[in-house]
Amino acid sequence: MKTDMILFEDYQIRRLYDEESEIWWFSVIDIVQVLTQQADYQTARKYWNKLKQRLGKEGNWQLVTNCNRLKMTASDGKQRLTDVATAEILLRLVQSVPSPKAEPVKLWLAKVGYSLVPTLCVGTHTSLTTGTP
Repeated sequence: MKTDMILFEDYQIRRLYDEESEIWWFSVIDIVQVLTQQADYQTARKYWNKLKQRLGKEGNWQLVTNCNRLKMTASDGKQRLTDVATAEILLRLVQSVPSPKAEPVKLWLAKVGYSLVPTLCVGTHTSLTTGTP
């Protein structure tokens, strides 16, 4: 798997590309951080934990179940397990978070989440709003 960092405004979104399955995996907490407009990662993580509970109570366990846990580089530079999801799952999750950022994120995920040929170099920064390096 190859890792990449994407920018959405001032937020960094971590993602991994699985070459074998040809799937992009995005950090759920990073997307939640954008949607909730939180500067603090821990606040976004707590929001995601509450959202998972709420989705389960509403009978939407499929969304939570379809999220995987993969190691990604944390802000301290260490590899840590984090919840990740495909663009398809994230498009559904975004609808669960009331946010003025929801539409821009959904449009971007629809655009880049299904790209067939990734142009990926480890450590490359890509603009989330334009999808260009």
